[in-house]
Amino acid sequence: MAAIDEGIVREYFEQNGFFVRQVRKHAVQARRKTSGEEIDLVVYNPTWTRNRRRPDFFLFATELPHLHRAIVAVKPWHTDVFTPGMLRSSPEIFKFLEEAVQKQAARFFPNEEGEVGGDAEEFSKILVLPALPTQEPFRTQSIELLKARGVDGILSFRAILLDLIEKVEVNRSYRKSDTLEVLRILKNYDLLRDPQMDLLPVRPGR
Repeated sequence: MAAIDEGIVREYFEQNGFFVRQVRKHAVQARRKTSGEEIDLVVYNPTWTRNRRRPDFFLFATELPHLHRAIVAVKPWHTDVFTPGMLRSSPEIFKFLEEAVQKQAARFFPNEEGEVGGDAEEFSKILVLPALPTQEPFRTQSIELLKARGVDGILSFRAILLDLIEKVEVNRSYRKSDTLEVLRILKNYDLLRDPQMDLLPVRPGR
């Protein structure tokens, strides 16, 4: 399932103009991950310019133009909510923030001078998660914990999927992407709808 989840996130960044590097194809289970194996994806925005502001903590497609380079950790725990208690008791969530991981990421995309490497601090640390608490004070506490540990931004799977659904065209074949092709088929049979369609009245016979 991890491949499916990472594939969804990869499609999201690529659809928004990013170069994406999947660092590894294997799954690590019987041993501790190396620093490089803590990275799920490294993303790079070729249109980024130095005069842009930093992106907001809550990332949506409208914020991505402000993102330069990032290490992306994908946590596909779809039935869970990232409550303060879960964040405190699950140190594995934050393994991708370790300094050794940042140094590994610098190998995958060039710095501004065109050389491999560069300052690891230039990489934003993005966490992809299912959901945060909706009630206060738990929501604010979760956000504060994430920021305190060094997370620069979060993406929800819901926001990612809504953006992909909106961009997928029913009359186009996506044979090179299983993710987009499945979404296209579901939209074709009215099992998925564009987000803005929820604001429109249902047409007769639909």
